Order: sequence, then structure tokens, then C-alpha cells
Amino acid sequence: MADIAKLVEELSKLTVLEAAELAKALEEEWGVSAAAAVAVAGPAAGGGDAGAAAEEKTEFDVILTGDGGKKIQVIKEVRAITGLGLTEAKALVESAPKALKEGVNKAEAEDIKGKIEAAGGTVELK
Repeated sequence: MADIAKLVEELSKLTVLEAAELAKALEEEWGVSAAAAVAVAGPAAGGGDAGAAAEEKTEFDVILTGDGGKKIQVIKEVRAITGLGLTEAKALVESAPKALKEGVNKAEAEDIKGKIEAAGGTVELK
């Protein structure tokens, strides 16, 4: 179990682009897609229980929805948050709406949202 926690901790440090590359590599290696795994695991985990839907959401996707006319400041924050290079961060900001981070806890999602909004951008949590 400790090894799994360590692996999760390491995976949490990945940038959005690195996580996408990892997902693609795993799909190629095992011949399955992440969407198929979620579709199979979804009903088993939910069990059709209506009470499960009432539980508080624990993972959030932070979606950059716009630069608010302050592209340079938002690019700087995106670089700081994701660890992307200038070109990649610029491309991400220009292609909004785009996911900055996926599957993060509520506190981290709120922190990222605050930083982007302080820079002038707009963010949506899903």
C-alpha cells in the first residue's frame, strides 16, 4: 500500500502535458484507453446507489477559460503552476478553454483558481 501512495505522490507532480503523454503511453502499452477503464469501473464503483451521488466531490479539474485580456500575466502563472515552458504555456493559454490540472484536491484547485484570477484570467472548476 505504501508503494501505491508513493506512486500517487509522484504522479501528482506531473504537468498536464506529461500526464497526457503518460496516459497515451499506457494506452499503447496495454491496448486500452482511459475512457474505457472509467466506463467499466464507473458502474461497479457507483453500484447504482443514489446516495453515492450526494457525496462531496474530492477531485477537481481546473479549466482555464480565458486570459481576461492579460495574456502575459496569465502565461506567467500557467508556467509557474504547470512547470511548462514558455511556448507550451502560451499555446495552452491561447487554446482556452483548456485543462490546467486534472484530478486535484479542492484546496489545490482553489489555490490555482486564485492565482490565475489574480493574474487576470478566468478559471472554472469541474
